Amino acid sequence: MEKIIIEGQRELSGTIEINGAKNSAVALLPAAILSDEETIINKIPNITDVSVLKEIILLLNGKVIENKGQMIIDSHDIRNTTIPEALSNKLRASYYFMGALLAKFHHVEIYFPGGCNFGARQIDFHLKGFENLGATITLEGEKYIIDAKELSGAEINLDFPSCGATINIMLAATKAKGTTIINNAAKEPEIVNVAEFLNKMGAKIEGAGTETIRITGVEYLGKASIDVIPDRIEAGTYLIAGALLGKDLKITNIIPEHIEALLTKLKLMNVDFTLNKNEIVINKCENLKPIDIKTEVFPGFPTDLAQPICVLLAHAKGISHIEETIYEKRMGHVEYLNKMGASIEIENNREKINGPIKFKGQEVQASDLRAGATLFLAALTAEGTTTITNIQYILRGYDKLVSKLSDVGAKISIKEIE
Repeated sequence: MEKIIIEGQRELSGTIEINGAKNSAVALLPAAILSDEETIINKIPNITDVSVLKEIILLLNGKVIENKGQMIIDSHDIRNTTIPEALSNKLRASYYFMGALLAKFHHVEIYFPGGCNFGARQIDFHLKGFENLGATITLEGEKYIIDAKELSGAEINLDFPSCGATINIMLAATKAKGTTIINNAAKEPEIVNVAEFLNKMGAKIEGAGTETIRITGVEYLGKASIDVIPDRIEAGTYLIAGALLGKDLKITNIIPEHIEALLTKLKLMNVDFTLNKNEIVINKCENLKPIDIKTEVFPGFPTDLAQPICVLLAHAKGISHIEETIYEKRMGHVEYLNKMGASIEIENNREKINGPIKFKGQEVQASDLRAGATLFLAALTAEGTTTITNIQYILRGYDKLVSKLSDVGAKISIKEIE
């Protein structure tokens, strides 16, 4: 087991380049096995979630070649086998193999997906979508068995615009007979990235990025190459770091439209930044204004940044609020921020943040991926040294965390727990 050690209050100056998006890469890899040939995915982040998905592809008899952020996946000899609990429960995105294997083989056996614990996070929307396409679902303990003699296109109305369900249904429908229409579809950029990849293989998908997606099934999917889009959550995390400690800190390889909701909130808080095409230069702000935030599906404020921005709000003069509307349990960071000196009260899924405060170094632990990001942001601003444990959560989503922050002036290291 390892821990992150951070000595706080170091100015951040230089350049941080954003990697490929975690939430896109973890869908593109399962999508790759739908091809009957070879596919190439470029700009893949070096994170543990990607490593687990590679293990699953190898288990399914796929061939994988990796080289400097590129992954070549040969699906000629893919076979259908049970995805064991030891792999499926390491990350939430293992559920994308449900849609991919159902489309390819009409049969899936996979144990319940894992990942960060934000509450029930049921996958009912995914399963109902599969049933609409003609599949039957059996639950044996913690294992799902999904069968279909034939998949047929259908009109599917999502009760909630779930990104995961939208992608999973899209994967399953690529080889279904006829046309599938997903209404109230999620609009996240990651969905557009996956649809582009599938269309390059030969799929027929229209409307990705809108609330209505139309998929006309095809029999064969071939070669394709795709770049993973830049990670909007990683970009947001480092922008928050820049607002806390930056001196002309430059964040490059971003797509501004993907982080517009965050940029709007930063402007309201009086944060000093300059946007230039695909990069932002940001500086520490001494007079942060308190604001209210409500998480929403894209293009609203992302739930994945509600925890990290809590650190910035704690430095604002006055009372701010964050209302979490996507997940029922996403407050694991609050206990440890308060331990470090914050004044945050929780009522239901709403945080009341009293500021400004000064963080002090403490021993804390990450309860999930973005809670871990929140803690390393607080540690960067804290007086003294902070030790963060349970860092496996953080490494699920932040590639080269130590080197990126060290290169711009932070004093951060990873060490073995004695």
